[in-house]
Amino acid sequence: MSNEIVIMMLGISVLLGGIGLILYIWGLKTGQFDDQQKLMHGVLFDNEEDLNRMAKQTEKKVSLNKKEANINE
Repeated sequence: MSNEIVIMMLGISVLLGGIGLILYIWGLKTGQFDDQQKLMHGVLFDNEEDLNRMAKQTEKKVSLNKKEANINE
């Protein structure tokens, strides 16, 4: 295999990996991976303590988002 082909393959791999990383970070920032149905499915699988903890975490997250929205305005 010639050096030019190896360099081209390496460059393309790094480019595709960078694009994938950028898209993954974008998905995290825009909430693409948030599970909106967690509490609904939690009734079937979690005990009461886990559900209460998750509800408190959700309330905290909502209040923090509201505070951030008020600061940004």
